[in-house]
Amino acid sequence: MIYQSDPQETNSSLPEHSAGIRVGRELLKATKPYIEESSAQSWWYVGSTFGLMIAALVSAGAVPWWPLQLVFSVLGALLMVRAFITFHDYLHGAILKKSRVAYWLFHAFGALMLTPTRAWNASHNYHHGHVGQISEFSVGAFPLITARMWRDSTRWQRFTYRAQRNPLVVLFSYPIVFGLNITLIPLLKNPRKHLDSLTALVSHFALIAVVWMLGGFSLVFFVILLPMTLASAMGCYLFFAQHSFRSMKIASPEAWTYYRGGLESSSFMQMNRVMQWFTGNIGFHHIHHLNVRIPFYRLPEVMAAIPELQSPLTTTLAPRDIADCFRYALWDEDKQRMVSYREASQQ
Repeated sequence: MIYQSDPQETNSSLPEHSAGIRVGRELLKATKPYIEESSAQSWWYVGSTFGLMIAALVSAGAVPWWPLQLVFSVLGALLMVRAFITFHDYLHGAILKKSRVAYWLFHAFGALMLTPTRAWNASHNYHHGHVGQISEFSVGAFPLITARMWRDSTRWQRFTYRAQRNPLVVLFSYPIVFGLNITLIPLLKNPRKHLDSLTALVSHFALIAVVWMLGGFSLVFFVILLPMTLASAMGCYLFFAQHSFRSMKIASPEAWTYYRGGLESSSFMQMNRVMQWFTGNIGFHHIHHLNVRIPFYRLPEVMAAIPELQSPLTTTLAPRDIADCFRYALWDEDKQRMVSYREASQQ
């Protein structure tokens, strides 16, 4: 199922135009010419990405010197992140949605990456429909509560909230987020509905077993475990940081709209061109949330063409900004900004 949220069905307290600036449905309308994809271009990006990823991982297992294995393993992880963005775009219907070859390619990739499509779609579509809303539950996203809710919480509630937003969850997202939350838990809750989760678990561990038989633990480590750990952590952090950053805004339930959630609670992550390429332009996240049908390779074009999208709330991969994404974990309704646990507790 592809996310098909209709922004026109949400409440809107904002005018369609403000001093000549397009907002809401008018801004969404301005992005619609950019949903057109070039099938040849999409296949070029998908084919080159998957080809380079496979070559890097094969090299990580084939070269005889461990420092080179490490280099190729890290390169393979970066290419896994880019490949995942193409998978993500396919499931949104932004690229290659009518291709049967793409269907089997991305479903196989999702299984091997512990991202079964049924569970991913259910959680990720919910995320797109509720981004920027206060929730103590982690359905498709990390939980986010207000400073007042934090002060009214029990010790156990505070512990579970902090645990879910802990950097270690991001660092070890390979087993925690992908293995447990996205794959195993949906299967245990509803086995019939999530048979593809069982397929993903069997496929993933079968691949590990085959690689182990071919070359032992060292081969498994450099070809699967290390790149999966790095790619999962990088991807999970990008997702976390683009909806949990110091300058983000949260609208009240009465004022929340699909558009405001996308533009005020989603960041533009500034990166150099190399990282922008490896991350498949996912840094242009405010535009992606405004219109999920725009192919990843057209997002920079959209930002360059539409003035209203050129002054987004931003974050970066600088150490200080990374620390701030974890430090500022609560929304203060009185101060209208993100605050730290200590700051919230002192009020």
